[in-house]
Amino acid sequence: MEAVRAAVESRRADLGRFDQRGGEAFARRLASAPERPIEGCSPVPDSQVNSARDAGSDLHLEVSPAGPRRAAVAAALREAVRSGRLAPGTRLPPYRSLAVDLGVARNTVADAYAELVAEGWLTARQGSGTRVAERVAAKPQRVPRKAPGHRADAPVHNLRQGQPDARSFPRAAWAAAVRRAVTAAPHDAFAPANPQGRPELRRALAEYLARARGVSASPDQIVVCAGFAHGLRLIFGGGVLSGPLAVEPYSLPFHRGILADAGVRTIPLGLDARGAHTDPLASHPGISSRRGARAVLLTPAHQFPTGGPLHPTRRAAAVDWARGRGGVVLEDDYDGEFRYDREPVGAVQGLDPDHVVYIGSVSKSLSPAIRLGWMVLPPYLVDAMLAAKGLREAWTGVTDQLALAEFIESGQYDKHIRRMRQRYRARRNLLVATLAEHAPHIPVTGIAAGLHAVLRLPPGTEASTVKAAMWMGVALDGLAEFRHPDSPEPHRDGLVVGYAAPPEHRYRPALDALCRALPPPDG
Repeated sequence: MEAVRAAVESRRADLGRFDQRGGEAFARRLASAPERPIEGCSPVPDSQVNSARDAGSDLHLEVSPAGPRRAAVAAALREAVRSGRLAPGTRLPPYRSLAVDLGVARNTVADAYAELVAEGWLTARQGSGTRVAERVAAKPQRVPRKAPGHRADAPVHNLRQGQPDARSFPRAAWAAAVRRAVTAAPHDAFAPANPQGRPELRRALAEYLARARGVSASPDQIVVCAGFAHGLRLIFGGGVLSGPLAVEPYSLPFHRGILADAGVRTIPLGLDARGAHTDPLASHPGISSRRGARAVLLTPAHQFPTGGPLHPTRRAAAVDWARGRGGVVLEDDYDGEFRYDREPVGAVQGLDPDHVVYIGSVSKSLSPAIRLGWMVLPPYLVDAMLAAKGLREAWTGVTDQLALAEFIESGQYDKHIRRMRQRYRARRNLLVATLAEHAPHIPVTGIAAGLHAVLRLPPGTEASTVKAAMWMGVALDGLAEFRHPDSPEPHRDGLVVGYAAPPEHRYRPALDALCRALPPPDG
């Protein structure tokens, strides 16, 4: 072993001489030096020598086939550094392994390295290998300072709806769930994924949804998707259902866009304090005709965005219509876990599992960055949905599915929901108290649940108020943004104010800025 150490130290000393002053000559000598056996050691087989030479990091070079090989390799390295593809400090592979990759002689690469060391493109230091030289960065151009009062491009305060508190994502608990889930996962979990979703997640969802949301389903009725929008694309874009489709008079514009892209005509219903008007479904001329709608899309737990649950009689009316029509109710349960001043409202799906498609996701409860959702389908629609998804899962990752299953089964999901429910309730309470103090003439509705509230404005003031808020650095949406263009309901001026997204230290300043943007009491 002492002989081995002495040989290694000798080789390191040789490498230390590979610098700008003597690099080229040393490279030639090193490349042509014969392999000398070390006293006291057995000869190393050629296969092991070759594998050692191939053990360096990969480096892709565009080497010109024309001209001498040394010049071509040097030019390719020089261009890679000049273009920025090889950043300063990047360690290059040993010349032996690069020579094997490029199919050239070792001394060709060694000479190219030495040439670039001499030119200052590369550096070679003992124990550090050959690296791209640190170069003097170009002096950044001075950005002119904006005049005082100039509005920033990005809003200072984010009061948009639909965004949870990203800072409260349970990083440690989620990381632990990932670790446990991946460790315990069977080998087939890392094969091409089943489009229906991992059975571990479907079992966990069936138990959780039955317990927390009153959903009646077996794991075989659940199909995993990437969220509500993805589910909507699969249902109508994949041919599972066809239009027309009865909808609420207010909804997300991009959901209407998904339906329009799939060629689905939407028929808006009326709306009042008890939710969407589902009673006229059986008599509406555009719905009850032979070619009329056979599906209705509802947000029963918390009407989006106006707020409030669908009244029990109207829930029953929607299910009765679907049963008599041979159709389905599409139930968007987008934030059903977050309720504050009322008892939980169970899912409509529990009334008739054979005529309701229940769709949920973790975009509000955990994070929209985790692209996981689920569809609880009547048994007769499962095969059609799987055909729409294709032979392999292309949208959701298996690791996230396994982690969410573990997160639910370990109780961490319930714990996170309870913690966030308390936090969002406190945010909601502060919004209501601030408006009561600074803008008591502005009614606030839809506050019993969810992550947003609706501020009712005097007629004709919505557009100017949204603009004023923008100049105050507040990002929010006007109610008109969500209104169906064919809605039978008259337009009502209002703001949709999300209270979940701002960081804690900016929430009060955001509310103060919002109050300054609101119209005065005289309108």
